[in-house]
Amino acid sequence: MIPFSILDLSPIAEGSTPSASLRNTLDLAQHGERWGYQRYWLAEHHGMPGIASAATAVVMAHVAGGTSTIRVGAGGIMLPNHAPLVIAEQFGTLEALFPGRIDLGLGRAPGSDQATARALRRNLDSDADAFPQDVLELQDYLSDTPRQRVLAVPGKGAKVPLWILGSSTFGAQLAAHMGLPFAFASHFAPQMMLQAIALYRGNFQPSAQLARPHVMLGFNVFAADSDEEAHYRATSMQQAFVNLRSGRPARLPPPRAGYLQALGPQERALLDSVLSCSAIGAPDTVRRQLQEFIARTGADELMITSQIFDHAQRLRSYEITAEVRQGLTLAAAGL
Repeated sequence: MIPFSILDLSPIAEGSTPSASLRNTLDLAQHGERWGYQRYWLAEHHGMPGIASAATAVVMAHVAGGTSTIRVGAGGIMLPNHAPLVIAEQFGTLEALFPGRIDLGLGRAPGSDQATARALRRNLDSDADAFPQDVLELQDYLSDTPRQRVLAVPGKGAKVPLWILGSSTFGAQLAAHMGLPFAFASHFAPQMMLQAIALYRGNFQPSAQLARPHVMLGFNVFAADSDEEAHYRATSMQQAFVNLRSGRPARLPPPRAGYLQALGPQERALLDSVLSCSAIGAPDTVRRQLQEFIARTGADELMITSQIFDHAQRLRSYEITAEVRQGLTLAAAGL
């Protein structure tokens, strides 16, 4: 059975605080490590009232320092927001602190609006279209023999695996050309998923980092002990997404009974589209939906995200998902 990993946005729930969110993040990582998840990734978002992982490298150090075996990564760092040298130093430092456990996923979207992007960089000279060159520059800083005069210390010679993130064919083409693993954001932007996978696999060129193509797909899971309870829990994420797309980003709201039924056709169609790569239900339902998704995509790995309001219920969702994976693994082995 393919590996499952965790994507955590460190959600800040209504009535809670960033401090509580970051404590929950570490708690989930520690549980995920015991349950057999492969990686624990955090994402860079800025100016978002409901997300506590803006200082992604700092939160990664918090998680890696409180765990011992699970890989900890960025899914991802939005490279247009940063000088590649700064990222090389940050992740070189993380690798020096936690050798062999750090991943670096790279995205070309700013992850924010223009005002936030300007506040991050003080100017907008950095261009998302320069993303391939920025990746090459970063890769050189982390190499054993950098060509640039400026050295990343720590950073030079760090064995930090790079991943390309994407929600379109652009990232697929770049990952294939550079021979890097590819993570597709199908958990919120699935429209071009199958096209991007085919393009990546069809054009992959082996590299020193990776001999064969490796596709990791984002996938939402809202698992509970009954289908009804799972659908109820999922309404927090559904509300948050509608609020975001309506220009009203906010903290993760509590679940609402009957939320989907109260939506208009336009909002319902939005959720049906953007959250189509999801499993919502009791263990048997989640098992069937996961099997169907893996069979349809041929994914090499799944990155599971579960935006649930109550932390204990969120833990239970990830626990059920891990149990489902273990059952599928035993079934595949004929046990």
